Amino acid sequence: MASTIATLTKTSTGFKGVLTTLMLKAPIEFQANVRKANDKAPDFRVVASNNGFELGAAWIKQARSTGEEYISVSLSAPELNGVMYGNLAAAPGGKEDEFVLIWNRRN
Repeated sequence: MASTIATLTKTSTGFKGVLTTLMLKAPIEFQANVRKANDKAPDFRVVASNNGFELGAAWIKQARSTGEEYISVSLSAPELNGVMYGNLAAAPGGKEDEFVLIWNRRN
C-alpha cells in the first residue's frame, strides 16, 4: 500500500512543499544537485526549508516497462525512525506543476 506523504510544487531549481506524516510536518525542498560528480550521485538533495537540514536525496530514473521518467526518493532523519523510500509523481487533478511524494513501504 502506498500513501501520499508530501505535496510539492515545481520550481525553477527543483520542487518545494510540505512533508507530512502522523508525527511530522516539515517544509521541504528538492534542490538540484549542481555538484553531481558522477551518474550515481543524486539529481536532487532534499532539505528542510526552515533550517537547511539535509534529509535525503532523489534520482531521476526511467521505468523499465514504459520508458517514462520518474523521481526515486530516499529520506532519512531521526524522526522517521529509519529510511523512507518513495516516488515523486504528478498530483491528481492534472495541474502541470503540482506533484506528490508517494511513500513506498519496504517489506
